[in-house]
Amino acid sequence: MPPEERVRKLIELRIELVKLKMQSRVGTLTNTSRIRNIKRDIARILTVMREEASRESSVEETTRERTSEGSPAVENKQ
Repeated sequence: MPPEERVRKLIELRIELVKLKMQSRVGTLTNTSRIRNIKRDIARILTVMREEASRESSVEETTRERTSEGSPAVENKQ
């Protein structure tokens, strides 16, 4: 799932969760397990997003380390 679609789905799920919580408080909610399932879906999406962010930052650190190791430091001689 592309990142844009993931963000869109996350927003939709959060809106649905708010609606279901409201129904639960009012007493009109028929399927109580739906709240739990939506919370899990939200957690899954957030986990994937965090994993991608972590993966990207580790790649950046690795490339930064490789470039700093590959080029020797230049000293200023006066």
